[in-house]
Amino acid sequence: MKMEFPERQNSSQLFEEAKKYFPGGVNSPVRAFKSVYGPPLFIKKGSGCHIICEDDHQYIDFCASWGPMILGHDDPDVREAIISTVSNGASFGAPTKLGNRLGSLIIKNHRYLEQLRFVSSGTEAVMSAIRLARGYTGKSKIVKFEGCYHGHADSLLVKAGSGLVTFGVSTSAGVPPSFVAETIVLPLDDLEALSACFAKHHDLAAVIIEPIPANNGLLLQNKEYLQALRSMCTDNGVLLIFDEVISGFRVGFEGAAGLYEIEPDILTFGKIIGGGLPVGAFGARREIMQHISPDGNVYQAGTLSANPVAMAAGYATLVKVMTAGFYEQLEAKTHRFVTNLTEHIVKNGFPMQIVQIGSIFWLCFSPLNIRRADQIDPGTIEYFKKLHLYLLRAGIYLGPSGYEVGFISDKHDDMALDEAAAKISKGLDFCFND
Repeated sequence: MKMEFPERQNSSQLFEEAKKYFPGGVNSPVRAFKSVYGPPLFIKKGSGCHIICEDDHQYIDFCASWGPMILGHDDPDVREAIISTVSNGASFGAPTKLGNRLGSLIIKNHRYLEQLRFVSSGTEAVMSAIRLARGYTGKSKIVKFEGCYHGHADSLLVKAGSGLVTFGVSTSAGVPPSFVAETIVLPLDDLEALSACFAKHHDLAAVIIEPIPANNGLLLQNKEYLQALRSMCTDNGVLLIFDEVISGFRVGFEGAAGLYEIEPDILTFGKIIGGGLPVGAFGARREIMQHISPDGNVYQAGTLSANPVAMAAGYATLVKVMTAGFYEQLEAKTHRFVTNLTEHIVKNGFPMQIVQIGSIFWLCFSPLNIRRADQIDPGTIEYFKKLHLYLLRAGIYLGPSGYEVGFISDKHDDMALDEAAAKISKGLDFCFND
């Protein structure tokens, strides 16, 4: 395959310049396009379901800033909320009524929350939730699952070791072994391993899981498995943390917790909660949240926490997703899009499938029912690399990794989705028949 990209001349030049300023030329690793062909696109504008790069090429966008843009780019109501708020000042490091307004909206419409604390990112939300769980229980060890990503906090940058119930090993330099030793890594979809872990370890503070794992493929779990996890945590006095940074407000206002009707002890949020601006949050019942400073002895703070501009953007977004039928319509259009692609896949006998939940989808280059990270064949990612390059040339933008999911917004209309489905279908023909 020819590796020249004249259509990305401006982006290429900007990328070379960026390498002088930023490690790898980026401020978040996956943006570097290391897993796909060519230099990364530099984006200068977004509108609706489209983005435009610095070379003035337009793309139908399925990355959606990795999930936050559920209303599409440059939603007029969100834009107006941002402009009107920032005209009064960008940050005060003090309480504002905008934080009250967003907090009230969320808590009144989420059955499993009584109090929240706003932070500035999903990583910060998870980091704080872990600290809270340890402070509340007085225990230190955390269980996480291979294939679930919870941000780049030290104790969570861990992959599984050699045993079924084992301490992990760090996936990043700079993480002390003593931090990793406090984290136990289990495979998803394995109740035997889960039961053995609870039987062996009696110093567990919390189990953290993406109830809809969507950072290493879309590894949909059975509801019965999540219910069993809830029961085991309850029986053993261990807190259950649902990391809903991706699924929160995406598969429904109450996220996966509401969808599966499973009550976690602590929830973490990000992405959609900020309407495209940097926001995260963690919340729980009042009894647990009262351990957070200044009420309790678990310290957490942030200069830009509950930033008024971000609070306004989040409120404008969540008010719109609460419109009657919003999630039903979003899921229906996603299902129609996925069905069109699936029909082409089945007709041509391609060894793959499109996995979907709500408005999230994943191009899975395997016909198998994949629920665990170790079931993904790394060799199949080569298909995605070819597809990604083909689709960029066709005006379709997917996140630059075959392990990442795609997102559909309310601005993806039938015309855009039909165009995208047709082009993706041709791209799959190219991948499998070239």
